[in-house]
This record gives sequence, structure tokens and C-alpha cells, in this order.
Amino acid sequence: MSTTGIIILVVVVLLVIWCVSLYNNLVKLRNNRENAFANIDVQLKQRHDLVPQLVSTVKGYATHERETLQRVTDARAAAMGATTINDKIKTENALSSALAGLKISLEAYPELKANQNFLQLQSEISDIENKLAAVRRFFNSATKELNNAVQTFPSNIFASLFGFHKEPMFEVPQEERATYDKAPEINF
Repeated sequence: MSTTGIIILVVVVLLVIWCVSLYNNLVKLRNNRENAFANIDVQLKQRHDLVPQLVSTVKGYATHERETLQRVTDARAAAMGATTINDKIKTENALSSALAGLKISLEAYPELKANQNFLQLQSEISDIENKLAAVRRFFNSATKELNNAVQTFPSNIFASLFGFHKEPMFEVPQEERATYDKAPEINF
């Protein structure tokens, strides 16, 4: 074999190794994102288990809040029925909005806010929401890494060839952003 042949063979082998490395990195990033969402799923399952208890506790006190309670129940059912990561993100955002609406409407019930069962459920949901925020940050970080790899050259070429694409983040729903952007009211 000539020197030119050996050089061409070495270059081809290096290109193949480089391509395999890029592909493997994309697979690793996609798997990290899926693993991060599995962590979210654990917290979502706990939240789904608590919502019916919260709704039944509230029903005893807030009989005319049927529409709000129905919205929470429907949002929970939709969230539990979602199968893909993107569908789960969308339905979980709807459930978060419904729970936020429930919190607002319950401000008018001081006897409910003093109920120990309700306070415990509210504390557990608050704890789960905090844990969800942490795992969402991890998920969004994994998604950002995958999106960077999918969109930057030269891995974007392999990403499009093998069906990798930009994935959505797990963000706060648009309707809730106004609440978070508003300064808190402090009363003395």
C-alpha cells in the first residue's frame, strides 16, 4: 500500500470516529434530557396523587367553587393522560394554572385555611412544587445542552440526518408570568 493510500485510510478512519463521536454525544444529550424528565415525572405523580385529596377537602367548605374545582380535576386528568414529554409539559402547565386559580379563590374561606387537613395538604403540595422547580431547572439545563448541540455546527448536520431536533423547555405558562413579574404586595 502506498503512502497516499495510508494517509487516505487514516483520514477516513478519523472522519468515521469523529462522526460516531458526534452521534454518540447527541444520543447522550437526548438521554440526559429524558432522564431529567423522568425525575419530573416522579414529582408530578406525587402532585397528581395529592390533588384529589385537596379537591375533596375544599369541596366541603367551598361548595360554590365548583367551576374552579372542575378545572383542577380536568387539568389533572389531562396531565395524567399525556404521553409525550411535550404533551406533559403543556398539560402540567395547565394544571399549575388551575391550582394557582384554586389558591386565589380559596382566600375567601378563612375556616378552610385554618383546617389542619387542608394546611397539611397545602404544605405537601408546596413542597412538591418546590421540588418540581428544582427538577425543572435540571430538565431545562439538559434541554439547553441538547438544543445547543442540535443547533451548532457541525453537529447540526448529524442531528438533522438522524432526526434530532430542538426540544421545548419546561417554562412557566405565559398566563402565570404576569403574576411572577408583578411586585409582591406587602401590608402592615
